[in-house]
Amino acid sequence: MSDADTASRFVPAADGLRLHYRDVGRGAAGALPVVCLPGLTRTTADFDVLAAHLAGGGAAGPPRRVLSLDYRGRGGSDHDPAPANYSVPVEAGDVLAVLAAADVPEAVFVGTSRGGLIAMVLSGIRPGLVRGAVLNDIGPVLAPAGLERIRGYVGRLPPPRDWDDAVRTIQGYAGAQFTGLSAEDWLHFARTTYVERDGGFAGRYDPALAEGLRALDPSKPLPVLWDQFAGLSAAPLLVVRGENTDLLSEDTAAEMLRRHPDAALFTVPGQGHAPLLTDPATLARIADFARRCDEARPEASAAPSARLY
Repeated sequence: MSDADTASRFVPAADGLRLHYRDVGRGAAGALPVVCLPGLTRTTADFDVLAAHLAGGGAAGPPRRVLSLDYRGRGGSDHDPAPANYSVPVEAGDVLAVLAAADVPEAVFVGTSRGGLIAMVLSGIRPGLVRGAVLNDIGPVLAPAGLERIRGYVGRLPPPRDWDDAVRTIQGYAGAQFTGLSAEDWLHFARTTYVERDGGFAGRYDPALAEGLRALDPSKPLPVLWDQFAGLSAAPLLVVRGENTDLLSEDTAAEMLRRHPDAALFTVPGQGHAPLLTDPATLARIADFARRCDEARPEASAAPSARLY
């Protein structure tokens, strides 16, 4: 894959806000594109390794076109002057705007945390769009302990002084979650979390995102999303769960597999919320799943030679 096969693109949202996405690879005939949706404060940078793996072909299967999105207020997308628009319904609409501009009528979705919630919503409002879903450490029920931990650091941490300080900062809130990372992994984690700007360091998201988290009342039960999850039942599902996660419980993961007719669970050892999707085993598992989704498409199922038995 050449540099010419990788591009940053910008499209307007329905309200005119400028949205950024990364477009990697050209994709082989018959290979579904993959759309990557990041977590609450995360960006397209989280998927650079996965995108290169899937777009490169070879052992990963047929080369794929991979799109990864920055929601409004994150990465290269414009900040929204109305923080109330930092919501799953609005961001789902933004995803649809990007896919329309990119001419992607169907895809395999990889949704990390909030991205998985958006994938569930999309499956309900646009049947046929989601031809397969990888839910990365997210489900219809959120464990309160994990949500409280996230509330404790989003928008609350001082900017780091240098990359070593950035690593220490992340280890402070995620060290117990990620017990199997190397020094190189931690530096990668830091570089996808912060950006050097104007001689200093900054997060890759609008701090106003924290307002939505602070508005949650910890004394009240969190809403459950089993109805939205049911929208994914028409396509294969891969649940990726961090071994040390505090957001997706074992019971919720098991119930997801029980309710879905074509689901599998993949546990990432030594990682928590949310797995980084950069280790060889996880990359290979997602590539295998994408091939499974190619075969499961209605057109592929109808062809006598679509699968070997």
